[in-house]
Amino acid sequence: MDNLKLRKATAEDSEFAYQTKKAAFREYVEKVWGWNEDEQQQLHQRRFASQDFYVIQVAGDDVGIMAVVRQSDCIKVNQMFILPKYQSKGIGAACMSQIIEDADISNLPIQLRVIKVNPRATAFYKGMGFKKTSESDTHVLMERLP
Repeated sequence: MDNLKLRKATAEDSEFAYQTKKAAFREYVEKVWGWNEDEQQQLHQRRFASQDFYVIQVAGDDVGIMAVVRQSDCIKVNQMFILPKYQSKGIGAACMSQIIEDADISNLPIQLRVIKVNPRATAFYKGMGFKKTSESDTHVLMERLP
């Protein structure tokens, strides 16, 4: 996808990141814990302040967000949310392909977790070469080796 760009998020992007998460992920949170707006806002604020967020842009339009952490022993994908109207257009795959390329060059595994009530996401990551390593009550932990 030639017109894809990951732009480092700024403080001004926090509300867009929250609204994107809400639009793309609320139904899954509701199934597991129920959606509490105040709790979700606080959780977002903590994560946005402590993680590296990127705004996913296609042809200059903001279409999603990612939070990726590069550690010495792995790359962690903490969040990837695409606005619903842009889903199933190859954007998530293009983003993950960039991360996979970086991880392969660096000889690092990629780790992430997927909420169990979202089998579409689990299938997506399996298709990108990720394998289940463990699970919790609510999440499947997955990894892709270089």
